[in-house]
Amino acid sequence: MPISNELLAILCCPVTKKPVQILPSDRLKKLNDAIAAGKIKDVDGNMVKDRVSEALITTDEQTIYRIDEGIPVMLAGQGIPAGQIG
Repeated sequence: MPISNELLAILCCPVTKKPVQILPSDRLKKLNDAIAAGKIKDVDGNMVKDRVSEALITTDEQTIYRIDEGIPVMLAGQGIPAGQIG
């Protein structure tokens, strides 16, 4: 289920307060490939094991937040540092 534009307009990173946008499909594929290869850790240092079907990225392109069943998971420790996917 796609996230509504109204919700997207009010969401921001809980740490930096930067706005977020939808993670483009090419970067989502890179993220999932890196997850499958065991190369992705969240901000808390835990390995990310589950594929991400949708995600948001901060406008400064520093942090990725997954969307589970249409619900953005905006927990600081579960953010994924975007530098891990290049």
